[in-house]
Amino acid sequence: MANNSNQAKAPMPNLSTPEFLTDRQRWDALIHRNSQAEGTFLYAVKTTGIYCRPTCASRLPNRANVRFFTTCPDAEQADFRACKRCQPNTISSRQQQSDTIANIYKLIETSNRSLSLSALAKAAGLSQYHFHRLFKTAVGITPKQYAAIDRAKRMRIELEQGTSVTQAIYNSGFGTSSNFYQGASGMLGMTPTDYKQGASGIRIRFAVQESILGWMLVAATDRGICTIEFGKTPEALIHQLQTRFSHAQFCAGDASFTSWVEQVANVVKTPERGLDLPLDIQGTAFQQRVWQILQTIPVGSTASYTEVAQRLGQPKAVRAVANACAANQLAVAIPCHRVIGSKGAITSYRWGVDRKRKLLSHEAAFMLQSSGANHY
Repeated sequence: MANNSNQAKAPMPNLSTPEFLTDRQRWDALIHRNSQAEGTFLYAVKTTGIYCRPTCASRLPNRANVRFFTTCPDAEQADFRACKRCQPNTISSRQQQSDTIANIYKLIETSNRSLSLSALAKAAGLSQYHFHRLFKTAVGITPKQYAAIDRAKRMRIELEQGTSVTQAIYNSGFGTSSNFYQGASGMLGMTPTDYKQGASGIRIRFAVQESILGWMLVAATDRGICTIEFGKTPEALIHQLQTRFSHAQFCAGDASFTSWVEQVANVVKTPERGLDLPLDIQGTAFQQRVWQILQTIPVGSTASYTEVAQRLGQPKAVRAVANACAANQLAVAIPCHRVIGSKGAITSYRWGVDRKRKLLSHEAAFMLQSSGANHY
């Protein structure tokens, strides 16, 4: 059995490529020499005793003679030997690229300063042009956009932990305060000082009421609705809000706010009505672009993470789109529940998969009922 120091231990998963889990999917990828299948599986030919990468340029074998494997050791334990042409037991260029991007992720996420494109390219051992192209192809967004998303997340964590605004700006990798303050209001929904002080001086109206999805909390600043959450108990929802804005001035809603809460409740119950209310949306520029697209998905319809990424014009940004959905704090108003897996799977949801499934089922039934009523 081969013992190569460069032997690939296992194919490295790529979150932005299709899955190749069944033999039918793998055979189809093999027929078309699908480059996205590289690193996800191996195939072996019984008549030759050789195993290859799915992109190997060798003549296409007879389907009846093909077996599929996940790793090189699996194929070798079945008495197949590595193809000398495609060398599947060495690290592929695709896996090397994936490893390179993974290392850049870590570098961006652990650096306490903003790293230039040239610095990142140097760390990757590539030219600036090649690195930028490779990163965007693999991740779907540019290194600058990825760094902005990471810095915003780190900034919130720093401020919530009580770090001074100046130190938090430095620790989060913004480099200079001017770089941060340019987008601070849209990112945090308020000044960084107010955010650090638990929204001190900010007036937040809120109300909790029952809905078909359990208890629902709606909260708003003077700019608009900032939170729509679902939970098991009113106490848990209120505690969560008060923890997030620990020094805000909480107050009961007036008549206008009460009408806002009713509109939100009606959207849950009768989704066709839509929601026409001011929203205090807090997120990076990329997240807000994703959320805008989510708001265009019609009631009763769904879109996959891949489709949302394609609508963004960044088809590889599947992972970033999923992260943006997870960061949404305005349930229903920004309908991230309408984003599902590429094969129709009901995937993760901030407020629980069961609620997501119930929301989608309710919307589909409501639209079917509405179309029937219109027909008659």
